[in-house]
Amino acid sequence: MIVGVTACAPTGAQSTPHAAAVRPGITVLLSDSLGLIRGKRIGLLTNQTGIDATGESDIDLLRGPAARAASVTLVRLFSPEHGIRGTEDHTQIASGIDERSGLPVHSLYTVTAIAPPESLLVDLDALVFDLQDIGTRTWTYVGSMDYALRAAARRHMPIIVLDRPNPITGDHVDGPMLDTALSNAEEYSRQHPAKPYALYPFPLRHGMTMGELALFYNDVLGIHAQLHVIPMQGWRRSMWFDETGLRWVRPSPNLPTLESALIYPSLVPFEGSNVSVGRGTSDAFQRFGASWLDAPRVATLLNGRHLGGVHFIVDPFTPVNPGDNKFAGRRIPGIKIVIDDRNKVQSGRIGAAVLWALVTANRDSLHISPRTFDERFGSTAAREAIMRGADPDSVIDAQRAAVDAFLANARKYRLY
Repeated sequence: MIVGVTACAPTGAQSTPHAAAVRPGITVLLSDSLGLIRGKRIGLLTNQTGIDATGESDIDLLRGPAARAASVTLVRLFSPEHGIRGTEDHTQIASGIDERSGLPVHSLYTVTAIAPPESLLVDLDALVFDLQDIGTRTWTYVGSMDYALRAAARRHMPIIVLDRPNPITGDHVDGPMLDTALSNAEEYSRQHPAKPYALYPFPLRHGMTMGELALFYNDVLGIHAQLHVIPMQGWRRSMWFDETGLRWVRPSPNLPTLESALIYPSLVPFEGSNVSVGRGTSDAFQRFGASWLDAPRVATLLNGRHLGGVHFIVDPFTPVNPGDNKFAGRRIPGIKIVIDDRNKVQSGRIGAAVLWALVTANRDSLHISPRTFDERFGSTAAREAIMRGADPDSVIDAQRAAVDAFLANARKYRLY
């Protein structure tokens, strides 16, 4: 049984994807559920993705006429990785003052994602959370939510999660699963490093919304925060983000488009390698390359696998001021991943095939940082098997039973 859901989830499918615009959680909160924050002093954990359908920021909305009429006081802001406006691409993001609102901003991204400090919660009555997930297990904003749930639970403080679409749909789920030996859902401390990108044994592409993830983690991890999830209205699991009527706002500096978000889970493991994933280009996470890459052979190998929904073209590129410092200012051989049918894309299968092709074509030049790669790919055993020459499709197929078991357990947390 799901508890802590406020407002009504939508019922009844529309006849076409564009029949109704999606109303995000912030809109539903202000129109239907203001009682949750009426008369309260609140903190807000958000960034540039926390907006309504018109593009107005949560920060302004929670200081606007509806909030003022309900005597809501927005006291301070908390920001995740990339900062309150989503422009930073480094660790140790500084706290400060938000120039647009004049409110204090406390950064929750230092050496890694951290929990809101208790000292900054003692004068609050509730914490509001609104960040855009991208449907991939490795997203640190989900870690920020986990840690915020824990902080709120310690204070016996209500936490209100405003739901948003899974931009790459709630229908498509695929592995690898994150191995339990690689996961850690605990908060950062000096004694124990946190893994906001590797919290729990989830599929690489999980098919859940941020509100559903909040319900899942609050229950499965035994956090038991006073959680209220404000569902969207008008969203269906089959929807892609560009079918919602909402504005695409870069959730990070390196996800410029929905296409980048779709391919991101396939390429994010290669952050732990000497392969560029296109950071410093206009289409990051839609391409990969390296100075040593035999691009024609890799493209031929990949196209020969006839992977669903994509094909691969040779396309050299020059990373300009890349956040990962890989091949900065150098024109390098590259491969562009072209999406033919997004409904046929299987993220884990593509990532496994790319690894296989790189090992096949450039084994001596490819260097993997095993822990970093595995925490994002999900499975040390799967990565090692592919690097030994195992068929990547067979490796991914072997993950299906674990993915199906996860889905059977996760369905009870679905809101739509």
